[in-house]
Amino acid sequence: MFSDKETMVNSTQQIKVKQVHRTFSQEFKEHMNSWWVTKFVPSVYTVVFLVALPLNITAIIVFLVKVKKPAVVYLLNLAAADVLFVSILLFHIVYRFSGNNWLLGEGMCRFVTAMFFSSMRVSILLMTSISVDRFLALVYPVQSLPWRTVRQAWLVCCCIWVISLVSTVPILIRQLTRPFPDLNITTCYDVQDAELVERFHVYYYFPFYITLFYFLPLIITIFCYIGIVRSLRAPSMKGAQKRSRAVLLSVVVLCVFVLCFGPANVIWFMHFLQVYNQASNFLYIVYIISVSMSSVSCCLDPLIYYYASSEWQRHVYSLLGCKREQTQPVDPKDKMQESS
Repeated sequence: MFSDKETMVNSTQQIKVKQVHRTFSQEFKEHMNSWWVTKFVPSVYTVVFLVALPLNITAIIVFLVKVKKPAVVYLLNLAAADVLFVSILLFHIVYRFSGNNWLLGEGMCRFVTAMFFSSMRVSILLMTSISVDRFLALVYPVQSLPWRTVRQAWLVCCCIWVISLVSTVPILIRQLTRPFPDLNITTCYDVQDAELVERFHVYYYFPFYITLFYFLPLIITIFCYIGIVRSLRAPSMKGAQKRSRAVLLSVVVLCVFVLCFGPANVIWFMHFLQVYNQASNFLYIVYIISVSMSSVSCCLDPLIYYYASSEWQRHVYSLLGCKREQTQPVDPKDKMQESS
C-alpha cells in the first residue's frame, strides 16, 4: 500500500515537471526566438564589431609607439579589453542569428561567457582608474607624481585583469549549456538553474559583483569628476582648451557608466530576483537587449582616448590630413599636467 502511494506521488511530480517544462519551453520559444533577440541583438553586435574593432586596434598601435605616460597605460589596456570584447562578440552574433543554438560545446560556452563578462568588468575598472588618474593629475599635480608612474599604472592594470578574471571562476566551474530537443537547440548561459540562482547568485555572487564592478566604480568616478570640475573653475587653472577637454572627458566617461552599464546591471539584478520568485523570464529578454546596447561603449571609448591622450589626438589629426595648430606657448605647469 505504501509503495502504491509512493508511486502515485512520483507520477504526480513527473506530470508537474513535464507541465513546467512544457510551459517554460513555450515561453522560451516565444521570447528567446523573438525578432529582438535573434535579429536586433546580433545586428547591434555586428555594427559594434565593425566600428569598434578597427578603432581600438588603431588605438593600440598608437599607444604602443610611445608608452611613457601613466594615463596611456590605462588607455592601452582599455583598448585591449575592447578588442577582446568585440572579438568575443563574433560568437554571440553567430549564436543569436542561429536562433540561440550553441554548436561549439560546453567548454567554449564557458570560455566565451567568462571572457565576455571579464572584458566588460575590466573596462569599468579601467575607466575608473582613468578618472582617478585625471583627478590626481589636475587636482594634486605635484603631490601625486610619486604615485603616478608608468610602473604603478601597469601594476594597477595587472591587478584589474586578475580581479576580473578571478570573478569569472563561478562561470567556468559550472555547466552553462542546456539542450532543448523539442526546440532542436542547445542554449549557452541563457537558461539558469533556479535553485543555483537562489542559493548562490542572489545571496553571494551578485551583491559582490554589482558593488565591486558597478556601484563602487560609479561613486569613485563621480567623486573624481566633481573634484576635476571644481579645480577647473579655480582662477589658477588656465587654458580654455584644457578645460573643455577635461569637461568633455568627464561627460563621456559618466555617460558610458550611467547609460551603457547602468541599465544592464540593474535589469540583471531584477531578473535574478524574478527567478528567485519563480516569475516570468521576460525580463531576461530585456536584459539581453540592454547588454547589446551596453556594447556600444566600445565605440564610445575612442572618445575617451581622444580627450585623454595628446598622442591619440595628434594621430587622429594626421589621419585626417590636418595639422594641429599650437595657439599659445605651453606653460610648464600645463605641460606637467599634460603628462597625465
